Amino acid sequence: MQEEVPDFGNGPALRAMAMPADTNPSGDIFGGWLLAQMDIAGGSLARQRAGGRVTTVGVEAMTFHKPVLVGDEVSCYTTLVRVGRTSIRIKIDTWVRRGDQFDHIKVTEGVFTYVAIDENRRPRPIDAE
Repeated sequence: MQEEVPDFGNGPALRAMAMPADTNPSGDIFGGWLLAQMDIAGGSLARQRAGGRVTTVGVEAMTFHKPVLVGDEVSCYTTLVRVGRTSIRIKIDTWVRRGDQFDHIKVTEGVFTYVAIDENRRPRPIDAE
């Protein structure tokens, strides 16, 4: 079963270009760089929903499907999974577009958990919507 590509007309939560400086010693894009891009995208949505500062407390179900290559246009799409009393779970799907191709390739996905924090970096309640 082929996965449905997100509606690219709405735009991703984050878009970045994979560069040579982001590679591991083998010349592939470092997984940590990709994880950081996903965390930035998820953190943006979590901050909006929480109405303020958040911190990442967990990453689960991380799956790398395909490699990211130098020059790939990397797009991270976020989906709100759950809002708890102080925490937010967000699914992040990452796709790439290679060179001048129009096709998008799903490269990774994961679920990130963020906690809303106050000015003292203590968990704080999230307002219900």
